[in-house]
Amino acid sequence: MTPNQHHQPAPEIMGIVNVTPDSFSDGGRLDGPAAAIRHALQLAEDGADILDIGGESTRPGAAPVSMEEELRRVMPVIEGLAGNTKATLSIDTRKPEVARAALAGGASIWNDVSALTYDDASVATAADLDCSVVLMHAQGDPRTMQQDPSYTDVVHEVIGFLAARIELCVAVGINRARLIVDPGIGFGKSTVHNLALIANLEKFQRLGCPVLLGASRKRFISVLDRQTPADQRLGGSLAAVLAGYAHGAAVFRVHDVTQTRQALTIAQAITGAIENP
Repeated sequence: MTPNQHHQPAPEIMGIVNVTPDSFSDGGRLDGPAAAIRHALQLAEDGADILDIGGESTRPGAAPVSMEEELRRVMPVIEGLAGNTKATLSIDTRKPEVARAALAGGASIWNDVSALTYDDASVATAADLDCSVVLMHAQGDPRTMQQDPSYTDVVHEVIGFLAARIELCVAVGINRARLIVDPGIGFGKSTVHNLALIANLEKFQRLGCPVLLGASRKRFISVLDRQTPADQRLGGSLAAVLAGYAHGAAVFRVHDVTQTRQALTIAQAITGAIENP
């Protein structure tokens, strides 16, 4: 029995369902609701605990999408999945109106890359919806965030930002137990910043919320490994997941669910988090 066993909950896998024409890794692959629903159900079959459905790309350089277009993309997918899978449904959006519609349609998590800063109504909407909320740190917006990210102390600054967002949420009546924090790998971060955040994830425990790590197929893997294209970054993605797990991350947002589940199962068995494997 290891210390890990007492303190670390079983890791959860969040499978990525991008219903967008321009996401960095799989944009345009899920063309239309039927393909997205099939893909999501396969991810659940492969072991995803959560399905994260997004209709607006937030990759570096991405342009914003109108609320109407975002709703048109995601709602048929959420409604098609609701009641047809045991996986929890998550809406990946910055817009409170989209979150409200998605929650009404069957989602129960609001994953917001802006940590409820994008719209003045977001915090009040989250309190009203009484759902789980992922608060993610980003420096700048997707169009400009990777042009020249800079920090004095990236770990300290990201933790400070998330702590302030948590306190604001709690102050308006959001239950702290419903909050999840995400350091925002690749969102206004250089490779050095990304590596520092993953290496120091245990420091995020002091925020008192589960930590979500979304490093899957991101550009820093390619920078370190001969400029491999996004769909060939599985090895680096799994390395980031295992490092994140070792440093206390609880939720892993990934494209490759089968391989991530396998890697985490072995890591849990090695650390004694699975008894009598």
